[in-house]
Amino acid sequence: MVTKNDMMIGREREKAELQRSLESDRSEFVIVYGRRRVGKTYLVDQFFNRSYDFSFVGGHRLPKTRQLRNFAKSLKKYANLKQMPVFHEWFDAFDALEEYLESLPDDRRKVIFFDEMPWIDTPHSEFVDALEMFWNGWAARRSDIVFVASGSSTSWMVDKIVENQGGLHGRVTNNIYVRPFTLYETEQYLHSRNINWDRYQIVQAYMVIGGIPFYYSLLDPRESLVQNIDRLFFRKNGELRTEFEELYNALFTHSEKYVSVVRALNAVRDGMTRDEISKATSLKDAVLTNVLRNLERCDFIIRYSQYGNKTKGAIYRLVDFYTLFYYRFVESHNGKDEQWWSHHFQSHSVESWQGMSFELICLTHLDQIKRRLGISGIAAEASSWRNAVSKGTDEKGAQIDLLIDRADRIINLCEMKFSVNPYVISKDYEQTLRLRMAIFKEKTNTRKSLVNTFVTTFGVANGIHHSIVDSEVLMEDLFEP
Repeated sequence: MVTKNDMMIGREREKAELQRSLESDRSEFVIVYGRRRVGKTYLVDQFFNRSYDFSFVGGHRLPKTRQLRNFAKSLKKYANLKQMPVFHEWFDAFDALEEYLESLPDDRRKVIFFDEMPWIDTPHSEFVDALEMFWNGWAARRSDIVFVASGSSTSWMVDKIVENQGGLHGRVTNNIYVRPFTLYETEQYLHSRNINWDRYQIVQAYMVIGGIPFYYSLLDPRESLVQNIDRLFFRKNGELRTEFEELYNALFTHSEKYVSVVRALNAVRDGMTRDEISKATSLKDAVLTNVLRNLERCDFIIRYSQYGNKTKGAIYRLVDFYTLFYYRFVESHNGKDEQWWSHHFQSHSVESWQGMSFELICLTHLDQIKRRLGISGIAAEASSWRNAVSKGTDEKGAQIDLLIDRADRIINLCEMKFSVNPYVISKDYEQTLRLRMAIFKEKTNTRKSLVNTFVTTFGVANGIHHSIVDSEVLMEDLFEP
């Protein structure tokens, strides 16, 4: 089969997994999932060069009868039928699919692609039961079927297929999760579209829309980043202004529960524990567990332990850049100033938001930070640390958003700073860092060496207080593959 892999930016691991399934000596049940707009369909279409033996796309909010009619239309096309068949049940539809596939040559693999599968499973449709019968009763007993299923509704894909407790339990042979682009992949994608921004601007763009390829495809190369943001977010019907309404509905069943957690996390910059989230949202037990797990699977939130407590007190933090930008600047915008970003992008509010967003970029590019520090081959665990103090006491509080605890008995205490120039450390800030180190040593009783690591855009400026810095990571390092 001819593919066009060289047209695709990144996705090397995903392409390798699809290739493995294509070359297998058994039938393969492949799941491709990830958040809305991340490029799942594009990945599959490009890899297989759209050369399917059968493909079908579920219709959003269409009833069972319309889904079955669309399926029959696709089957008529691929099987070259003179008339479009009529199906009343999914069992009949899969029976017809089997009959068509059995008519194809025996000496090659047959590739079937079901896109937006969660939309097909309408209430009481018995779609999953029919799929189970198709796979267990027919496809799995052959050695020439590659069945690829994709969908944005991560909660459905995981609950109904990946972690199915019925007849499809353990039947998925290849589980491919498509993640957002890294900075490296984002830069490659922008260059492929003749958008030749410098890396400082690319980081600023990433703060707004993260690593979602579709969002970058909406950028106009003739416009500056500021102009693009105005057009996409602050015009009355800007494409990314209205995107938010569909984002969580498309991804999650009972999306209101997910939005309540995301909104709670958005209000607390430093993250929240599970107990804090539960109090803020009134979600509890298994419901909250499921919501947090699915949000984490979609890269909307990250969970990391607090130093010295691996099992309890984990911190959850919202890291979906699009959501954070929308809540911070777009949700409350009244639509009257369609150039709002042009008028405010140099304000103190935006500067503060950029500092927070740069921290999140660092947290989502830990592999690049470790590589720059030369510790990729050393066992290391990232975590945070808080020393909360009660009001009315003289004790000093302290917080470290990112520390890297290494097996070679060194702990990197990371400071992440976004600025247009080399970052200048003041006398007061140096004293704050030294006091924080002292509190950390006292409260944790650690005997490991503490290393102050600065992750900055353009480095730390030379000066009398620079000696507090033991190691540095620059913005350029975050763009490594």
